Amino acid sequence: MKQSKPAFFNLYSHGFIRVAVAIPEVRVADPAWNAARTIALMGQAAEQQACLVVFPELGLTAYSCEDLFHQDALLDAALRALAQVVQESGKCPIAAVVGLPIRHQGRLFNCAALICGGRILGIVPKTYLPNYREFYEARHFVSGDCIAAETLDLPGFADIPFGTRLLFQASNQPLLTIAAEICEDLWVPIPPSSVAALAGATLIVNPSASNATIGKEAYRRQLVSNQSARCLAAYLYSASGRGESSTDLAWDGHGLIADYGEIKAESVRFEDRDQLILADVDLVRLHQERMRQNTFNETIRRHNTAVAAMVTLPFELPLPQGLQLPLLVPPLRYPYVPNDPLLRDERCRDVFNIQVQGLTTRLRSTGLKKLIIGISGGLDSTHALLVAVAVLDNLKLPRKNLLAYTMPGFGTSSKSLGIARQLMQSLDVSAAEIDIRPSCLQMLKDIGHPFHEGHPVYDITFENVQAGERTSHLFRLANQHAGLVVGTSDLSELALGWSTYGVGDHMAHYHVNASVPKTLIQYLIRWIMDGDKMGREVSGVLGTVLASDISPELIPASHPEAVQRTEDTVGPYALQDFNLYHILRFGFDPARVAFMAWCSWSDKRRGEWPHIPEEKRAEYGIADIRRWLQVFVKRFFQDSQFKRSCIANAPKVGSGGSLSPRGDWRAPSDAVATVWLQALDSVPEQEPGKKNI
Repeated sequence: MKQSKPAFFNLYSHGFIRVAVAIPEVRVADPAWNAARTIALMGQAAEQQACLVVFPELGLTAYSCEDLFHQDALLDAALRALAQVVQESGKCPIAAVVGLPIRHQGRLFNCAALICGGRILGIVPKTYLPNYREFYEARHFVSGDCIAAETLDLPGFADIPFGTRLLFQASNQPLLTIAAEICEDLWVPIPPSSVAALAGATLIVNPSASNATIGKEAYRRQLVSNQSARCLAAYLYSASGRGESSTDLAWDGHGLIADYGEIKAESVRFEDRDQLILADVDLVRLHQERMRQNTFNETIRRHNTAVAAMVTLPFELPLPQGLQLPLLVPPLRYPYVPNDPLLRDERCRDVFNIQVQGLTTRLRSTGLKKLIIGISGGLDSTHALLVAVAVLDNLKLPRKNLLAYTMPGFGTSSKSLGIARQLMQSLDVSAAEIDIRPSCLQMLKDIGHPFHEGHPVYDITFENVQAGERTSHLFRLANQHAGLVVGTSDLSELALGWSTYGVGDHMAHYHVNASVPKTLIQYLIRWIMDGDKMGREVSGVLGTVLASDISPELIPASHPEAVQRTEDTVGPYALQDFNLYHILRFGFDPARVAFMAWCSWSDKRRGEWPHIPEEKRAEYGIADIRRWLQVFVKRFFQDSQFKRSCIANAPKVGSGGSLSPRGDWRAPSDAVATVWLQALDSVPEQEPGKKNI
């Protein structure tokens, strides 16, 4: 049995980094005092296992020094403060970005200095100097745009890279390249960080001042979020706070960390103390997105001159490794389901409307007036039935135009049959019941299967004969009644190949659930139920559907309460949907997905549980995660693509992807899963610190 490797359970081993934004109290024109606060917060960030911390604009002097910036005593003190911080950085395993004024060739620049390991890695001057309304920076500084990339000397430090076109790449984390811009640089139409991102920067730091005015924080938040999204990068923003001069302005200390457009951490504005906010940044996701988005790479080509002018400087970044370090905020257990109730309600409404619109358009285009659907009493057919009813309601067609059939077989339970009957009755559709057992027995007899002679052989043939008979009936009923067969299979089943190929639940005239995963279907049904959108009687039945086990019910139960549980074969849908999202949407390595799942699922007391009752909350250790991820990658990459290569039309509903060969996913049907299975070799089979018994 493999032993746990501490490195696996460390976020830095999987392309994540922990970063920090610091907002210290400052004293105007007191660099030594400010350096002490900077050093203290550097130490706190390092204790939290961050590898980089960003401080505010001109933080070593304070931003609001005004004409004091023309005093040599202050400028000299700022350089001594910088030297003090650099010296302490040699003892502190973290990189830091600090702001200070720097004289060079008879000019004064507003600068950000990147320091690490007792060295100044480089200094970036501010490009755009605001000189309007309350700002008078051009009175004191010159734009750094005149300095592309050169070197300067400071007391005790020689040949420091200096300029606006510097990139800093971590040699021990190749996915991390840092670029700096300062405050106003972000507020212009084309920020310097745009070119830096095109040149490879994955993390943008912005030491800022940005005084407080009504509504400004919302705009600031939008700028950071949008620039992070457009640049496919992380963005760290640190603005001045307590201690800046209140002569004419107030300061709210607004710190932000964004990752690919999402605000991951935000400071408390107007806080009367030092602040340190932290977040984990996903570098692998950023690179995956850049690789996929051909328009990002087209932009690089169009701006190749500016991109080529950037200078990349390698450096060694202190990375906290060799210890157990899970993510600060675990990934959502249900990535297809928003955790926020309001957003979840909006998502469910959008998905349902997309499904209804897709089927409505298809029905109109055929000129048909009737829909045909099979009802099992399970999640997928229940939701497809609700969509079909909404389509007829929207088209002002009678619900009796929906011909719903429940088709009990050898394994159908009385509970499922009762749910199916109640659903059809409560929705006032045309309901019918067809016992498929006689036709299945005839098929089994025709092919010489031993079951027709009374032998209890419950093999794949026995199961698929039933699934095939149901679909065959539906297609012939569609011919007979001039209707359209509505498919029910969902995204999770397509991913796992959990469908009967061809004449089975794999096929229909039009699918409505094909890009909706199982976990989201559960919430869609709950959304309809909680809002009584189909009436109270229907809501009562939907509650029973949600409380039932997921089962194909193709094998006779040994006793009335026993059921054939799908998740015993393909794995828990909650875990498999987690795997599906991160592998399909982002192309993540299975070992990385296993680490992320461990962060999310290893403790059921941590994280979000939207609408999940306490008794149904699950906890999955690394052994379970590894086992079911192995099942997923084999079924997804090797066993099931041939089914997905010829699925019926269906609307895409979300950015989590679809598996249509005409849409998001084009893959060979005869690929093997070897490399994905090999990736799982690095995943331990037990929890860290636990022994096998």
